[in-house]
Amino acid sequence: MDQLDAIEREEMDCDVLIVGGGSAGLSAAYHLQNLINQHNEAIASGGKQGQAIEEPMIVVLEKGSEIGAHSLSGAVMNPRSLQEMIPDYKEKGCPIECDAKEDAVYYLTKEMAIKAPVTPPPFHNIGNHIVSISKVNRWLGEQAEAMGVNIFPGFAAVECLYGENDEVIGVRTGDRGLDKDGKPKDNFEAGMIIKSKLTIFADGTNSPLFKRVEKKLGLRSGRNPKSFELGCKEIIQMPAGTVEPGKVIHTAGFPLDKSIGGSWIYTMPNDQISIGIVAYLDSEDPLLDVHRELQKWKTHPFMQKMLKGGRVIAYGGKTLPAGGWFSMPRLFHHGMLVAGDAAAMVDVKKLKGIHLAMKSGMLAAETALDAMIAEDFSESQLRSYKDRIDESFVKKELWKTRNFHQTLSKGLVASAPELALQELTGGWSFGNRLAVEHKDHESTEPVIDVWGPKGLEHEDNQLPKPDNELFYDKLSSVYMTATGHDEDSPNHLKLQDASICSDVCSSKYNSPCNHFCPANVYEMIPKEGQNDKLQLQINYTNCIHCQTCDLKCPFDNIDWTLPEGGGGPNYTEV
Repeated sequence: MDQLDAIEREEMDCDVLIVGGGSAGLSAAYHLQNLINQHNEAIASGGKQGQAIEEPMIVVLEKGSEIGAHSLSGAVMNPRSLQEMIPDYKEKGCPIECDAKEDAVYYLTKEMAIKAPVTPPPFHNIGNHIVSISKVNRWLGEQAEAMGVNIFPGFAAVECLYGENDEVIGVRTGDRGLDKDGKPKDNFEAGMIIKSKLTIFADGTNSPLFKRVEKKLGLRSGRNPKSFELGCKEIIQMPAGTVEPGKVIHTAGFPLDKSIGGSWIYTMPNDQISIGIVAYLDSEDPLLDVHRELQKWKTHPFMQKMLKGGRVIAYGGKTLPAGGWFSMPRLFHHGMLVAGDAAAMVDVKKLKGIHLAMKSGMLAAETALDAMIAEDFSESQLRSYKDRIDESFVKKELWKTRNFHQTLSKGLVASAPELALQELTGGWSFGNRLAVEHKDHESTEPVIDVWGPKGLEHEDNQLPKPDNELFYDKLSSVYMTATGHDEDSPNHLKLQDASICSDVCSSKYNSPCNHFCPANVYEMIPKEGQNDKLQLQINYTNCIHCQTCDLKCPFDNIDWTLPEGGGGPNYTEV
């Protein structure tokens, strides 16, 4: 028996357990506690028949060191969900940077910026809020705690617990204080068993925990394969008096050539500009490097004019779901619901997901309240969550873009007529559902086929010279994420077969993980005593939890698992 298997673990019971302290999870927690309070008040006043819900126990687990530490987004936020949930959110101090007052779209060639004469409808943002989602989630966590919700940051849920009939009955949190070999150190703390009547999975993109839940319970049957984008973002501090807040600009074209994606520019108060670029991970390009593309983008004359005198003060990277409506899993099972990015609820056409995550969390809360009143957490009771989603603006928005990713993956020019048809028909595209036959990593092509004999030496793959003001190398950028992991802890990046990296991937694909990772985690280095051969070195303490390696390795050779709770980035501005 393993030493850890013999450990007696502390147990805790709760009514509703929410895995993930992002926008979806916090909205579920706040809204549920508010609904319970309203329910109890109505019964106490005689306005409603039934039993009060006495001393409800709502628990939120967040793997980051604090709420907001792992929250990264553009972010232009549609306020409709927040307005519904907390009508006086402005009066309560929600950290809104500014309102969007002007929007524009540009197509960039290598030298020119061509402005669209009319801003396409998906890029209309006037009236939305420009925010830092890490700040908003910190504030939302404070509101939830003030309502009586129990929030436990620094606790990663690593295992789902099941009953005799595969009903979800809770989770186990990860052990803390293990050394590199997985053995307890002096500061060892055993993970807890948390049992719940209902578990809401809101643990974000490509959750290692929910992936296993999906597989065990067959929640992806009949769905399109999941698809993702990788985004990298910076905040630029500009000279005093040079930035007019409230502009939202999107660009296409340069620097992305071999990959599909786009970029954004948001102007904010305090003379700051938020910029970012996203690229689809089903790109054929084995040398895709979104961090490098972000640096290249800043060399464009259009960007140089805007950013002259600027200095990068924050950086981050994350993946986001891109598959849309047909890649969503089944949303309910006995004892569980799933919401937000974990359920692929992102409008990839608009690059909007915060309001969808919040609304899905709110609908999960309404479903949870009904289940608590009925004392019934069965699948038949919880399927009303799917009905609520279908009747809400979540489906209305996602249904319009249900075929967008599948079409755009054909290429910006090739897809243009079909995308125009979808805009006119509300998403129909020579059929109601376009299937996807491959996973992201299966689309990668050999370097020679994509880049020719120059490969990585091609001029388009060169990083602009870092100046540590506006241009940074990847390792220096990672420093700005404040990411951290205990160096004497287990490597959470599980390599299945190192020989594939050395013997096959390096020569055929030029080691894509060395490029796509936005945190310089992966490096091919000479083998000790065999300088003519290379081996993969994994700098796991650099990891910023984007999980691109789990999604884009062409051999599906890397498994991103949950590290010790509290590790990872510590985003405060982005």
